[in-house]
Amino acid sequence: MVRKIVGIGEEITDYKFSGILDWLIHIQDPRELWKAQPTYLISEWAFIAVGVLTFLHSQRVGGRFKWLWLSTVLHGLFVENVTFWTPEINNFWHSQTTIMLFGRRLPLHILCLYPTFIYSASVCVSRLRLGKLANALAVGLSVVLIDMPYDIMAVKFIHWTWHDTDSNIYDRHYWVPFTSYYFHATFAASFTIMFHFSRSLLCNNDPKNQWVSDNRISREFICTVITALSGMPGGVFQFLPIYHPLHDYFGIHTENCVITLLAIYFLIVWRSDRSPPSEDARSAKDQSCLGKINEVVLGLILHYSVYLGMAMYGNPEDEIAVGLHEKIGPCDEWVEQQTIFTLVTGETAKRRKYLCGTDYDEQYFDFRCVNGKIPKLYSEWYTICGTPFPNRAEYVQVIGLVCFIAAMIFSAMLFRSGKEWETKTQTPKNKKNK
Repeated sequence: MVRKIVGIGEEITDYKFSGILDWLIHIQDPRELWKAQPTYLISEWAFIAVGVLTFLHSQRVGGRFKWLWLSTVLHGLFVENVTFWTPEINNFWHSQTTIMLFGRRLPLHILCLYPTFIYSASVCVSRLRLGKLANALAVGLSVVLIDMPYDIMAVKFIHWTWHDTDSNIYDRHYWVPFTSYYFHATFAASFTIMFHFSRSLLCNNDPKNQWVSDNRISREFICTVITALSGMPGGVFQFLPIYHPLHDYFGIHTENCVITLLAIYFLIVWRSDRSPPSEDARSAKDQSCLGKINEVVLGLILHYSVYLGMAMYGNPEDEIAVGLHEKIGPCDEWVEQQTIFTLVTGETAKRRKYLCGTDYDEQYFDFRCVNGKIPKLYSEWYTICGTPFPNRAEYVQVIGLVCFIAAMIFSAMLFRSGKEWETKTQTPKNKKNK
């Protein structure tokens, strides 16, 4: 039986917009989204809430934390749009939320995902007082830890779908491409390196406190733009020494590549944390934990609670996503796929040009909620249906373990490491740290 949801079963081959404003932004009734995808509505507004909490933290602490928050949002805007509009990269489709941007491709709350991940991780890691490289890699590792429950649960509840035959995302972990973890680690690390490096070149700096902002707003803004634009190419470059040679040339499973990258990150961070360059790295461990609860702490609690709750109480088989998805088409049409490794070797991969409705391996969705009817050829706007947990207990165990690890690690950073940075004093205009 087909449920009464607006647009269910609708199939559109060439989705049109009524004008530039309709392409730029679209708002739908949240009550309809609640009927179709209740967990998506919860996730959407949880991200917006955490985005607001991190913004409030940046305004309260001040200094370069304000610029860090803005950098994460601009970085997210850049990364998402480059991904959507570059044919070689375009390999995932968000389901429709309350507020959609840019041709129904970008949910507004995804712009809050980046401060939720990168800003929160940066604030936590900043308490460790690590060296510059270790600091950036620790942010990358922390972002992966924040991302994992979201990546695993959101795809299971069809908050988005992945390209079925893209070789770069073929190897999966609970339907999450292993390269998603690689992406989050490298992009966040590159972003963090450029955030501080650009300011070391262009701004006045306090030699004892890198979070004190330059009085010259123009310089800070230029560095913010540089950071937002540099995180992606810097992250992509990190695929060259490990992932592409091992995966593309030697045929090694992506899981091994990701473990190799994370192990290298971890060891560099661990060595730095064993002998931190600052004497303040453990200055807050004797203070009351209750007094250290701030906006970032509340945001992390909300974030992990949402996805643990989805594992425990959500029913993915009840979720229905009506909207833009991978275009349905002939099963025998393939296209060449170029990567950054192509520039080195000239070799390309192949992937299907369209989703084959009768031969696909994305077991987190099917068409049972529309009586099993596969969308007609060349449909790009159609209905997909969530599938039941193969084993709910396993998902609860995995997400619960991630939440436990996160609680141990982030509480150690926030409650048993350095104090919150003070940024109220500003560097003189004529004093530059070389």
